[in-house]
Amino acid sequence: MLHKTRGIVLRVTDYSESSVIVKIYTEKLGVQSYLVQGVKKPKAKIKMNMLQPLHLLDMVVYHKPNVGLQKISDARSFPILSDLPYNIVKSSIAIFLNEIIHKSVKEQIDDALLFEYIYSSVVLLDNTEESVSNFHLVFLMKLSRFLGFYPDVSYADTSSYFDLKEGAFVRYQPPHVFFIEPKYLSAFIEMLRLPLRDFGQWKIDAATRKYLLNSVLGYFSLHVDSFGVMKSQEILEEVLG
Repeated sequence: MLHKTRGIVLRVTDYSESSVIVKIYTEKLGVQSYLVQGVKKPKAKIKMNMLQPLHLLDMVVYHKPNVGLQKISDARSFPILSDLPYNIVKSSIAIFLNEIIHKSVKEQIDDALLFEYIYSSVVLLDNTEESVSNFHLVFLMKLSRFLGFYPDVSYADTSSYFDLKEGAFVRYQPPHVFFIEPKYLSAFIEMLRLPLRDFGQWKIDAATRKYLLNSVLGYFSLHVDSFGVMKSQEILEEVLG
């Protein structure tokens, strides 16, 4: 059956000399894997530059239930990203976020709200002229809401620590190492309360950014099954300085 759907590119794997398997988060069908043949040929209808991390697509796809590899009838980049592919900071953030989304969004179930959040966030990242140094942090904590483990902020203003295992603010130091220290708690709370569109208003120093990034990744690893080790973190931190 043919379906028209928007898609967000997650991962490309070589299949043959001229073909690839591309994993795409689709609006209507959830995460799907598509065999794209002839993509590396000069006159390919679907070109490799369309299949970069977090690129956005309008697609017409064939879909058969319980089939591992699906096929694409037609695809075009829309909207065409004008800055993200060419801006080293934005593209590094996109690769980093793409890795986390790939690890976290695994269901072959449509989730319109989650899809729209990721889709509109990519557009925001591409269009913004503000510094994007903190974009990924705000994005990830908003993402945790859709994944089901957004922090309980009920006691944020009367607590001294944030327990990463329990996802809650607490007054006393937890009996384990997975927590946010009092020194960084106010920055963490500010991050949680900030709408994503206002990410550019959040000002933190490099040390705080690095600490919060490690904490947020620790939070995801505690709450996402088989999260594993991030491969793109080191490159991102080097780019951001």
